[in-house]
Formats: sequence, structure tokens, C-alpha cells
Amino acid sequence: MENIDKTILRIHDLSVAYTADKLSVSHVNCDIPRNQITAIMGPSGCGKSTLLRAINRMHELYRGIQVSGQLWMNGLDLLKTNAMQVRRQVGMVFQRPNPFPTMSIADNILAGYSLNGLRLDKSQRQTIVEQSLRSVGLWDEVKDSLTKRGTFLSGGQQQRLCIARALALRPSLLLMDEPTSALDPIATATIENLISELKQEVSIIIVTHNMGQARRISQKSLFMYLGELVECGDTEQLFSDPSDSRTRAYLSGHIG
Repeated sequence: MENIDKTILRIHDLSVAYTADKLSVSHVNCDIPRNQITAIMGPSGCGKSTLLRAINRMHELYRGIQVSGQLWMNGLDLLKTNAMQVRRQVGMVFQRPNPFPTMSIADNILAGYSLNGLRLDKSQRQTIVEQSLRSVGLWDEVKDSLTKRGTFLSGGQQQRLCIARALALRPSLLLMDEPTSALDPIATATIENLISELKQEVSIIIVTHNMGQARRISQKSLFMYLGELVECGDTEQLFSDPSDSRTRAYLSGHIG
């Protein structure tokens, strides 16, 4: 179903409904490239986060939400695969840093293994903690504080810890829902640089309300409006010469 070399995720006719009479995301079709950063843009309430959360089956945690269509990744239809297996392959980073407040830095990194009932010996635990923290440039900053709670870190450090926690299970795809919106400009720049580096090891989809951020870090962009995918394609092409009048209106500040 998918081009294994170039495509990490194929979204086919995906719809999400919170109520029976209205689609919040309507019949989306799009290919997500492997080892690139894909940005999802659009005004508030357009379905960006709803689309993102459908990919790792978060909607199943709530009653009454209907998801239809197909999500093909590495030969699997994610909507028909065991949800725990999906979430091991599809990591998630949220808008606000959310380290588990009662856990140490090390235990935060290993939380996915604990929640999935995956046993590790001491050596494996140490290796995963160090590699995950190194992957987000946090190891040298916290290596002497691994037993402290993650909440003692700064906001930017906490978000990098959450990214490291998501990467610890070595997912194929990392979803990021406005991961810098709660951070100051310096921390935002650090996270943006990190995301740009991480695409070498994991494919990334990022929801952002910041058009400048989308243009700086993504290779492909999607523009959503009123639950529909209006346009998707090469980021620079979309920004410089969008094909749809609604995209032009959004990029010029006339809608949103």
C-alpha cells in the first residue's frame, strides 16, 4: 500500500466525528514523507490536533468519537492494529511539557517500557536513559540529577525530556502538537534546532500555529480549514505560490 522508501504514513479518506452529525476532520488524503518534517497549519478549530491525535489512536481514550478511513504505516493499517502496538511506533509530544511529576528523570524516560510491561535489565535501562537524553542534547545537563524529579527542570528542558521519553521506544513516527507554544523564544529555538536534527532518525509531524516556524523547519506542509485538508505539498512552494485562495488568505493574515 505504500512506498516504503519515501512514505512513512499514507492517510486515506480519514474522517473524525465528535458528534454523529458533524465531521471535525473530513475525508483527508495525504502521504507523509519518511525522515522529513511535515507541518500541519491552519486557524484554531480547523482540525489540526484532531487529525494528529487520530494517528496514534488517542481518540479511543474517549467515548463517542468516531474515526473512519485508513492509516497505512510500514505495511500496517494503524486503525486495525492493536492500539498499544501503534503507540509504541507512533510517539506523541504535547503542547505543554508534561513530565510525570512523581517520577525521576530516568523513570520518565523509561515510562513507556513500564506502561507497556516491557522488562529491562539494569544495563539496558542505563543505556536507554543515556541514549535518549543524548538524542535531545540533555545528557550533559542532567546526568548528575537522574534521580531528581523531571519537574525541577526549566520549561525548555522539560519539553526536551518529554521528547526523549517519546523517542525512548524508538518510534518510526513522532507527532508533536504545538511543542513550543508554551516556551520562551530561546527555548523555542533550541527545540526547533533539535527537531531539525531528529528527522535523521525519525519522521516527524508537527502541528503549529506559527507560520514562521513551519517555514523554518518543515519540508512538507498541510493547510487545513474547517476540517478539510485544503492543500498539501512542498513547504517552500506552498508558502511562495499556494494553489488555493484559502491558503493564500491564511498566509496573508486574512483568515485565522
